[in-house]
Amino acid sequence: MTISKLVLIELWKRKSQLITGLLAITLGIAVIVAIQSVAIVSEQNVARNLDNLGANILVLPQAASIDDYYTCDIDAPTLPMDYVERILNSTIAGVDNMSPKLTRRVEVDNQSVVLTGILPKSEIASKPLWQSSGLLGAQLTTACTPGKSAIKSHGLEDEKLKRKAIDTLYIDDCLAGSQVAKKLKLSASGRIKIMGKEFKVVKILPETGTVDDDRIFANLKDVQALLKLENQVSAIEIMGCCNAISEGLLGQLRNILPDTRITTIGQIVSTQIETNQLMKKISLVMLIIIFFVGGISIGNYIWANVNERKREIGVLRMMGAGRSTIYKMFLLKALILGIAGGILGFLIGTLAGVVLGPYLAGIIVKPVYLYLLWSVLFSVAISLTGSLIPASLAANFDPYSNLQED
Repeated sequence: MTISKLVLIELWKRKSQLITGLLAITLGIAVIVAIQSVAIVSEQNVARNLDNLGANILVLPQAASIDDYYTCDIDAPTLPMDYVERILNSTIAGVDNMSPKLTRRVEVDNQSVVLTGILPKSEIASKPLWQSSGLLGAQLTTACTPGKSAIKSHGLEDEKLKRKAIDTLYIDDCLAGSQVAKKLKLSASGRIKIMGKEFKVVKILPETGTVDDDRIFANLKDVQALLKLENQVSAIEIMGCCNAISEGLLGQLRNILPDTRITTIGQIVSTQIETNQLMKKISLVMLIIIFFVGGISIGNYIWANVNERKREIGVLRMMGAGRSTIYKMFLLKALILGIAGGILGFLIGTLAGVVLGPYLAGIIVKPVYLYLLWSVLFSVAISLTGSLIPASLAANFDPYSNLQED
């Protein structure tokens, strides 16, 4: 009779113990799968929400300061718009969206107003509050996607950025921030003359609590022509993957654009990185806890089984079975429990995530079939680890003392 047959007969004869041991490993794996299935969707949602914080990297002319960027100095230096194309044509990953803009302070009705030229699709993609007012921009993917392919889907692919990215803001149209609209008494569909050119106000933007409230936005090509700064921009705002930033994205950008000043918007970046790290730490802590709890549970089960089968072990040893045979028997039993527990745990955990995700976390969870492989491997690892000591003790039992009457 082979070792595997002995193990299968023993499992079949002791169904209650089989169910108890299988239940311990199955529930542990099910909890892991359910948590990870929900966590992976939650991380995507968090990444998407972090993207909504807006740009987190600024590319400025070498001689410019942050004050120039915010105060819109009339004499502030500029940089070539071709620099955007340099980034697009690079192999850098982690750039989710870019928004080049040209900003200057101008006079409108004898009042100082900030005029900003934008590529509408790129700008609106990074302004969720603008989108809530009915403006449609490029669809952003979640953070940490490959930068070049993602950016190409945002309407910035064509040569020299001359793509007609004006689907939501045509030439001679403009958007007005909430505060500047009040100051100049502007209304949607109204008209405003800037530097001798008339613009139609197509939208009054919602209040954002930022410098955008005090600005008038027009198509970048129109503003460049108006200010006689063809192919020039004041800054390039980048929405970068927070993980990529921590792994050296800024250094890569500086290598491509050595004659620029590249900096991060610290508060946004720190929020993104800290949130991502917290999510990963929570998942890791849960994984470690379940590994130890599962290992101890299986260890207790195997140890109880060893004590119950002392006489059987003694008989097998007297019949010529070596220590390695006894050792293999218990490890094979643990292996079978691990495989079965991993499969059942994946099914139960996935079902729990799919059913409970919308109700408890407000997210739609879909099965992650790769977790089936990891569930089986992790379950087997837990089972074998928890069984090593009991199996070793069983293999070293004295067969003569085990056969003596109590």
